[in-house]
Amino acid sequence: MNEDLDRKRLELYMKDYKLETIFNEELLPHLSLYSFNQGEFICTQGEPSSMMYILVKGKVKIFTTSAEGKALILSFMKPLEVIGDIEYLQGLDMINTVEAVSPVKMIGVHHRWLNKYGKDHAPLLQFLLDIVSKKIYMKSNFLSFNLMHPVEVRLASYLMSVSYDESDAIIKGEFSTLSLVDAANLIGTSYRHLNRVIRKFCQEGLLERKRGFIQIKDREGLSIKAEHNIYEQSL
Repeated sequence: MNEDLDRKRLELYMKDYKLETIFNEELLPHLSLYSFNQGEFICTQGEPSSMMYILVKGKVKIFTTSAEGKALILSFMKPLEVIGDIEYLQGLDMINTVEAVSPVKMIGVHHRWLNKYGKDHAPLLQFLLDIVSKKIYMKSNFLSFNLMHPVEVRLASYLMSVSYDESDAIIKGEFSTLSLVDAANLIGTSYRHLNRVIRKFCQEGLLERKRGFIQIKDREGLSIKAEHNIYEQSL
């Protein structure tokens, strides 16, 4: 994580997403713009929460880990999304792990400034209420909704999410084979079954397995398999 000291860039993101009305004048000086590299963790499940972030550029992966160490993907998020809102409101440690799928920009604010200047600011509280309500709805439907889909749909959706980001040309349809074990865990299947589905997709011309990478050859066809991506559906 690096802090971007360009206040003009921060102000531009604020204007683009109409965030000026959400934060009052006392809070504005305490907002900072942060950059995260692809693959970097923004926060980790179980760690103390001290910051609230607003995603303004890039894509993040949100997943949870059970007590047995098994991970399950919850969603991929693009702007505008808030990380750490529930933790701030409830005073909790981080509920999930959030990882940057592409280079990411976040507007961040420390809890102490939110507590001092924001806890009675109605526009901020309404904004957080809207975000949290959406998350509760999505979480209540997600697990059964996800596992009702066959592995083909889950894998295609996962590959689309980790291999493309419309806001960043660096993400260009490749996926490291070193990540296949993690991918199997995250979409809730076995490594063996995952490989069978990958071979099937290769035979259908959707993917090509190269040395160390899987290349998406037919993005449109894979999108159809993904049913337009179950992990990135919005309300």
